Amino acid sequence: MDLRLTLSKSPTKDNLRKIADYVGNSAIRFKALVEVYQGGPYRITQRAVHVISLCVEKHPNLVAPHLRTILAMLEADDVPVAIQRNTMRLLQYCEIPRRFRGTLVDRCFGYITDRGTPVAVRAFSMTVLHRLIENEPDLKKELQIILEDELPYASPAFVSRARKILQTIERQQVGIQ
Repeated sequence: MDLRLTLSKSPTKDNLRKIADYVGNSAIRFKALVEVYQGGPYRITQRAVHVISLCVEKHPNLVAPHLRTILAMLEADDVPVAIQRNTMRLLQYCEIPRRFRGTLVDRCFGYITDRGTPVAVRAFSMTVLHRLIENEPDLKKELQIILEDELPYASPAFVSRARKILQTIERQQVGIQ
């Protein structure tokens, strides 16, 4: 399958799932997909990152060798929302090496506190951040404070995700005491 050509065609969910099924658990095909993702143009990159997130959801081990590349796409000044959303979505499913955690924690806090960031990006960022700071009580407390402060102004999707995370944090605090 020519990934670039297939991604340039109709971007229906069914077509994107077919591409993800084609990639499956193949490291070679996943690498080819990441190369298409990097190569652009914007529409192809947007569709490729969606397929990457579908693949990583089923096969989280595939992303490890490409994590630096995928995270680098978030560094651009004008990152399209689709790339932010799908990158944060896929990060929910994979193990993040220690060397990327500091930068990613900062980015997640930034997305969560920026009310101009789309709600899906903010919600996925909450989950990623919560996983990253699982063993960091000070950062957990900071996340708790931020989420509680944001609740009165947030959309229903944000509120739903925030409440789940706050409940988990509270249960962990009770278990510690």
